[in-house]
Amino acid sequence: MPTDLDRAQDVILDAITGPGGPFAIERDEAGRAIVPGLPPTLPGMFALLCEQHGDKPGVVSEVETLSFADLDRISTRLAQGMAARGVRPGDRVAIAMRNAPAWILLYMAALKAGGVATLLNGWWEARELAHAIELTEPKMILADAPRAARIAAATEHWDDHGAEMLVVDLDLPAAEALEDLLTSGPAPLPVVEPEHDATILFTSGSTGDAKGAVSTHRAVTSGLYTYAITIVSMFEVKVRSGDPPKHPPAILVAVPLFHVTGEVPVLLNSFVLGRKMVLMRKWDAGEALRLIERHQITYFVGVPTMGLELMNHPDREARDLSTLADLASGGAPRPVAHVPRLQEAFPAAQPAQGYGLTETNGVGCGNSWSNYAAKPASVGRPMRPMVELRIADEADRPLPKGEAGEIQIRSAANIRGYFRNAEATAAAFTADGWLRTGDVGYLDEDDYLFIVDRLKEIIIRGGENISMAEVEAAIYAHPAVAEAVAFGVPNDRLGEVPGALVVVREEAALDEAELRAFLEGRLAKFKLPAVIGFAGESLPRLGTGKLDRKGVKEAFLRERARAEVSAY
Repeated sequence: MPTDLDRAQDVILDAITGPGGPFAIERDEAGRAIVPGLPPTLPGMFALLCEQHGDKPGVVSEVETLSFADLDRISTRLAQGMAARGVRPGDRVAIAMRNAPAWILLYMAALKAGGVATLLNGWWEARELAHAIELTEPKMILADAPRAARIAAATEHWDDHGAEMLVVDLDLPAAEALEDLLTSGPAPLPVVEPEHDATILFTSGSTGDAKGAVSTHRAVTSGLYTYAITIVSMFEVKVRSGDPPKHPPAILVAVPLFHVTGEVPVLLNSFVLGRKMVLMRKWDAGEALRLIERHQITYFVGVPTMGLELMNHPDREARDLSTLADLASGGAPRPVAHVPRLQEAFPAAQPAQGYGLTETNGVGCGNSWSNYAAKPASVGRPMRPMVELRIADEADRPLPKGEAGEIQIRSAANIRGYFRNAEATAAAFTADGWLRTGDVGYLDEDDYLFIVDRLKEIIIRGGENISMAEVEAAIYAHPAVAEAVAFGVPNDRLGEVPGALVVVREEAALDEAELRAFLEGRLAKFKLPAVIGFAGESLPRLGTGKLDRKGVKEAFLRERARAEVSAY
């Protein structure tokens, strides 16, 4: 039975997305919901909303504060500089740096220049960066000093990537750090169309090296407007209940901007809401609490680990956190036991949980406020009316409520495919245009989604997807390894961490320290196995000849638990 909050939100959703509403929807030729009254491209969106919000603070860092008008003005000059230096529509412009005002300005500029903003994972090591650059062949690479050094170290992996690389000093104000680009040109900017490619984000699936997920401007703006519709409807619920927001919107940007959560619901949605973005250089719970107090943060979103560290931090009770109205989680399931603890630790903040993928531009389901407290094991209802979600069997046939199957999503926000990977693109979509998420779940009688398993062979460590195949490939590169299998090991803080079981060749010798030293530099730190075991005999296999990953994992965890009990 729908809750009072569901009913109230549905009334508002029907009003704001119906005829005459600010987000009035229509259906495109594929039957997907779009918002034709709003700009269908990111440059158009930036122009409209930066003019609307003008001198409101847009981004705050330890170095500078820029208004929305500043962001629009400086990014346009940067775009003209990119065009003057040869960036043409469709060229990839790669960004490899930590969160900073310059990151945001360069992202905006690449899109205004008609380029495809290619968001490199700032945590990658040299080999991983090399793969992404070889795959996408960017015209220009914009990097801070640490990432530039890693890219330079990776030059042995290709002959000549052919890109111009600009190294950006993020300790300087953005206009000073980007002076060379600002003074290039100016050159005229192209007309950007909704179906032009806008972004490439990287996703670790079950097949090893990261794939480049390509979105058009229509897809990214559809994802953005999906989030905006949801948030506006929830704000209106508060207004109609006599409890309007008490503080100007402000978000602490603690998640990386190169992830879809950082890019769409955090960064781009802030343009829609006129929301101040306070950037963190790196995650630190104590610093986060200080910034929440100092900047009167109203909204926080992070992986579940971040929420846990905030509520456990000794400074929490000493800080004035009364402005914090929403405490959201995404990227990985939040443990059910955390929900009442969060409510107790942050009584003024409402908890929330979201579910989406890089391939959906972050949209999917949402579970907020009293609904989340009532069903903390659920990731919520589909984000209507923009998102369609179904549970399907192995033949892509819809299943009734209550039955578990693959979660499939259809939306105008879905990616158009994987960059230069037709096979992976074909495998990702059904014949009738639904994205196969690789997650297993079911819908209850109220259309709330519960995720119960994964079809994809990935590990989700604190919201970061890790391909088991990639971890295994790195281990197999050691000449002493005969067999290896990677799997997720439960972890109270991060949800799960990578684990591996290794069989050493008969004639060789290998210990854990040597293997760890070998893997460092080949895998980003978050992908390194936290737990490594060695087997004295060949690993068990299924009838198909594949390694019995599930059986190996269960046996490994049983043995580990037995050893811990014995040690105790």
